[in-house]
Amino acid sequence: MTLGVRLLAIAVIGGVVVAGLVFPLVGGLGQLAARAMGGVEATQPGVLSGDMPSVTTITDDAGAPIAYLYDQDRQVVASDRISTAMKAAIVAIEDRRFFVESGLDARGVVRALVNNSSGGATQGASTLTEQYVKNDDEYVAARTPAEQLRATAPNLGRKVREAEVAERLDRTVPKDEILTRYLNVVSFGNQAFGVQAAARTYFDTTADRLTVPQAALLAGMVQSPAQDDPVRHPAAALDRRNVVITQMAEQGDITPDQAARATAAPLGVDPALHGLTEGCLGAGDAGFFCAYVLEDLARSGISAEELRRGGYTVRTTMDRAATEQAKAAVDAEVPPARSHVADVLSIVAPGATAHPVTAMVANRGYGLDASQLQTTYDLPGTPENLGAGSVYKIFTSSAYLAQGGGIDTVIPVPASGYASPLTPGFVVSNDGDYPPQMSLQDALAQSPNTAFVKLEETTGIAPVVDMAVRLGMRSLAEPPGPGQPSIADTVKAQNQASFTLGVAPTSSLELANVGATLASHGTWCPPSPITSVTDAAGRPVPVNGAACEQAVPGPLADTEMTGLAKDDQPGGTSAAAAAAAGWHRPTAAKTGTTQTSESGAFVAATPSIAAAAITFDDSSSPRPICTGSPPTSCGTGNLFGGTTPAQTWYRAMTPILGASPVQPLPAPDPRFVTGGRLTTIPAVIGEPADQAAAALRAAGFVVDTATVDSRAPAGTVVGEDPLGGGVEGQTVTVTASTGRVTAPPGPPG
Repeated sequence: MTLGVRLLAIAVIGGVVVAGLVFPLVGGLGQLAARAMGGVEATQPGVLSGDMPSVTTITDDAGAPIAYLYDQDRQVVASDRISTAMKAAIVAIEDRRFFVESGLDARGVVRALVNNSSGGATQGASTLTEQYVKNDDEYVAARTPAEQLRATAPNLGRKVREAEVAERLDRTVPKDEILTRYLNVVSFGNQAFGVQAAARTYFDTTADRLTVPQAALLAGMVQSPAQDDPVRHPAAALDRRNVVITQMAEQGDITPDQAARATAAPLGVDPALHGLTEGCLGAGDAGFFCAYVLEDLARSGISAEELRRGGYTVRTTMDRAATEQAKAAVDAEVPPARSHVADVLSIVAPGATAHPVTAMVANRGYGLDASQLQTTYDLPGTPENLGAGSVYKIFTSSAYLAQGGGIDTVIPVPASGYASPLTPGFVVSNDGDYPPQMSLQDALAQSPNTAFVKLEETTGIAPVVDMAVRLGMRSLAEPPGPGQPSIADTVKAQNQASFTLGVAPTSSLELANVGATLASHGTWCPPSPITSVTDAAGRPVPVNGAACEQAVPGPLADTEMTGLAKDDQPGGTSAAAAAAAGWHRPTAAKTGTTQTSESGAFVAATPSIAAAAITFDDSSSPRPICTGSPPTSCGTGNLFGGTTPAQTWYRAMTPILGASPVQPLPAPDPRFVTGGRLTTIPAVIGEPADQAAAALRAAGFVVDTATVDSRAPAGTVVGEDPLGGGVEGQTVTVTASTGRVTAPPGPPG
């Protein structure tokens, strides 16, 4: 027995211990007893501030919930959002002297000290304030099962610490606030923590609407949630509820008539309960979108643990109506239970400052039931290895325009069996017969393979790959691991002429963002699923994302849109699908199919929306796909980008755009219609900015300016993009020095 414990025990025996004597001793004994008896030494700051884990809510663009993330199903609410009946019920059954007593139960502390010293059982918390401290230790401070066991162990150190913290709270925090914190932290069973979650779980209501019988039931459960569970033990729960009602009446909180009516009321608990499903598994058809949101938050540095405990509100860009229409389209084209055939669709809105993702769906259900072909693999957002086929011809034609070509330029179309000198041994064929030459615009609509492999001989492979990355295929430039080359680097190093035929891994999300880049007059922005993030107090939380950039000159992008405008017209590869859907909007589009029909793709954009559909074999042993009702795997496939992928796109976009105004495509620039004159861009780095701009304009270029902190003299050009050659009339960005150098940050602290 420690000296302090002996002194208190003697004082108890002498009958002289009162609260005024105990409290000065408690502060000194708290750490001593904790060290001696293995209790919790440090006071968690959360118990004093009221901070506690709370559910993070992910919403759609209108603020309606999509999914919930949590370690504990708890939604912290303020005092004015808890019914008076609930407050009265918990005080009546747990601590009827709460509003007039000290936060410390002096007799209970001394009893615990004496019983501990004599080997008796340690008494539990007595006041509501002490119970709040105990529950905070168990459900907030403790993160692991071992810590929870330690926080609830019947030892002297814990009891003394609870008393010490309770008394401190009672002197610094208003009673109503302590009561509110208690009701927010305590467990009500069935994974419901706090009164708001309990109100929803048992009664599908909110804490501010709890009636007397409902509040009494919840208050009665606090002491033993399992024993008084109204679903598993309704008789015990009813008896306990009625005890609480009686106590409320004795306290004068309700009249005898109110007590009689409350006692006669049924339990009113739905046996199914209304708990929240944690994570994206509860998001239904929005599961794939939800998963992408979590990936985006992780890239911004917001950890999964922060989300599960922090009570954030994440407002996303998801359009619920568009998601429903998109999901209906993929399921209609390929039933979810169809093995070997996945159908995915991503939708991105164009914009000069952001590219919001409005929908990401798959015909597969987002879930864990493999027997129903459910999956949590990000089918719309992760590049699938089978490729997207001829949609990559967009990048070859755009690179050609950047080098001086035009959409009206007539290009050669070699016959099938063409062996390109770019890649020794690579022979390319066409699917059909084509004239020996055609305009670039007609070639994009009819898609002869040999024409674009031949065009790569003019552009070079590297510029085509770089164009793909700039327009939106950023994953191609990401190394798969440390020290490993990216796909883009490999294609360039090996001079792979097959790149224009779309053999590289591709996701529908990145492909949709390519369409958004073109529809945004050449401005690339990261495909963003998030509008805002706020913390539990409503304060904004920064979300980091890549800045938008001018990927290609606006006139080039606008003209490329026109170059892709014949795909849905007679003779175009998606014309049949467009006609079947009654499509009537000007659209820039491109189909693609892999050689063995194991996958097909369709990307298309209007001025207001861009989307991409990919149909592919998502199994571990891909097979060719045959179209039909529904599509299926087969020996020799006949899937094309103009069939199931295009049909999915038009089926979804027709109702999504609905009666919105029909917008024309942007006007093409004559330089990129007939072909601009290739010329040398004057080298101006090191010159004064005004002189550099004048020289560039004199050479026929449009000049854009930017500044950067640099040691170079103020106004001196330190950057020029692009360098070397370009098309007359394109934009050249010159970056001038501010003459300032940003000071490095000082030492921490």
